[in-house]
Amino acid sequence: MAVNFVCSFATLCCLALWSFTRTSGASYGPPLPSTVKPGFPVPVNTNNPGVRKAARFGVYRYNNSSNDLFLFKESQIKKAMVQIVRGLKYMLHVEIRRTVCEKREHSSLDSCHFQRKKNLEQMLRCYFEVWIMPWLEKVYVPVARCH
Repeated sequence: MAVNFVCSFATLCCLALWSFTRTSGASYGPPLPSTVKPGFPVPVNTNNPGVRKAARFGVYRYNNSSNDLFLFKESQIKKAMVQIVRGLKYMLHVEIRRTVCEKREHSSLDSCHFQRKKNLEQMLRCYFEVWIMPWLEKVYVPVARCH
């Protein structure tokens, strides 16, 4: 029963993510500064739309792998770097917080508010590596570490 729920939830999140990327009208990657050279990681503004989207991919990965009853959402992107390697590889330091949305509700993270009940509040510091290959419309999150 639990395995079916996890598989169903993961599938639903993937479909939501695919829908999000297809309907948002935005490309996978940000407009990068002209100083970005292939192979060298460079700092990028944490408000960059590509960085924000990459952080959301990292959060989806965390939510799919956690046993928490509630969904988490990014509250602050502390540091972001990008590297051009067969696509864009984002290296992100992100703070995520527990929301009021339960996983079984399949809520859109955009409509989920952060927990305000003191006994349910939780903040985690995460490091995500998100590899985006826009020409293949593929996203991989090989690293999602939170503590």
